[in-house]
Order: sequence, then structure tokens, then C-alpha cells
Amino acid sequence: MGKITVETCEIEGLKVITPTVFTDERGYFIETYNYNDYKEAGIDEIFVQDNQSSSSKGVLRGLHFQINYPQGKLVRALKGEVFDVAVDLREGSPTFGKWYGVLLTEENKKQFFVPKNFAHGFLVLSDYAEFAYKCTDFYHPNDEGGLAWNDPDIGVEWPIPKGMQLIQSEKDTKWGGIKEFKRP
Repeated sequence: MGKITVETCEIEGLKVITPTVFTDERGYFIETYNYNDYKEAGIDEIFVQDNQSSSSKGVLRGLHFQINYPQGKLVRALKGEVFDVAVDLREGSPTFGKWYGVLLTEENKKQFFVPKNFAHGFLVLSDYAEFAYKCTDFYHPNDEGGLAWNDPDIGVEWPIPKGMQLIQSEKDTKWGGIKEFKRP
């Protein structure tokens, strides 16, 4: 391996990946994905779709999941800083309903692997952020699910600075809590 460092999290399946950064007077180079390295690290997934978004400070996207076509995701911040969160929705999991969060920044270049059957979301902490993610299944618009970002039964500790105005889609303000969650 050697090109990436992988940290396991207290929730099985979640992984934080730090790539090796090669720098010189010209700038830097990183290999953002190599199937063989990730497979060796226990992430043996085929990614079929890449997505990218831009957001301003205070944007909170999520917590999203696909119902019948769950997606594993490999996410990272290209620009700026985001607090990224995954919530375990795996039926029978000892950590069902538990969350884990990681700070992803353009400086730390960390990536976060979120397996299938997790809800996912992020909060933009910098003035501007560009966010990229690889997915293991295609997006199906009629298969969206979500959880309330502030569900007290999940208890995500979002690092919302005093005075920050959250910006959400209308859809994201209407999701229910984990007590209403039902896997089909």
C-alpha cells in the first residue's frame, strides 16, 4: 500500500483515508483513487458515478440515503472545509442509529468512505466549498430518503459556529427522525 493511510472508525465499515501528498516547488500531486490500494485497505468497491457540488458557508446537505439502491460513497473536499457525517442504517447493526463525523478540508486532503446503508450529510464551515464523491450505484431520483439533520435520537454534534445561518433545501427541512425510519 503506502500511498494511503486508512483509519478505521468506531462504526464498522466507515474509514477515513489520508493519501500521500507529493510536494515540490511546483505544487503537489496526490493519487485520489487507486482500486488496488483501496481493495487492499478493505474497500473493495466498484464506483460507477462521480458527483461534485459547490456550496457556501452554512449549507447543510443531508442526511440523505437511497432506499432500494443504496450507494457506498467516497467523499472529499476539493476546496474549503466541511464537516462530514454518516449515520448507520444497517438493519441488525450494533451501531444502528449512531453517527460519526470527520472534518474534510482542502488542506488535510482526507477522504471518507461511507458504505451502503448509511445516511450521509455535510455542513460547509468555510466561506465556499467544493465537494466531490464517488458512488457505487447510480442516483435514482425516486429512491431518495432522508433523516432530519437535528434528530435528537441520533444526536449529531454539528460544529455550528455561533451566528451561523443554516442554508438547506426545502426537502431537507422536512425529513423525519430515525424512529420513523423503515427499511423496505
